[in-house]
Amino acid sequence: MRFFQLGLLCLALFIQYRLWFGHNGMQDYTRLKSAVASHQQTNAKLIKRNKVLKADIEDLKLGLEGIEERARNELGMIKPDETFIRVLPAQHYDK
Repeated sequence: MRFFQLGLLCLALFIQYRLWFGHNGMQDYTRLKSAVASHQQTNAKLIKRNKVLKADIEDLKLGLEGIEERARNELGMIKPDETFIRVLPAQHYDK
């Protein structure tokens, strides 16, 4: 009977060791859980960026307003007979 109890105790200790430190144990679980959370954050950022890009594409497909806005903002273009006025922020000097 004593050998049976000792065998059960050794088996329980072995199972506990495998649970906490073995392959696919708690350490692997926590490492994978943090990796999944990191990938989910990255995916959320990429989904948001894709939505913005899809909106830009649809805007460019639908009309000239999107093309005109892009030409003005990115290329600095203006229409004929338009006057371009650039307002610079005031510079504060300490005297």
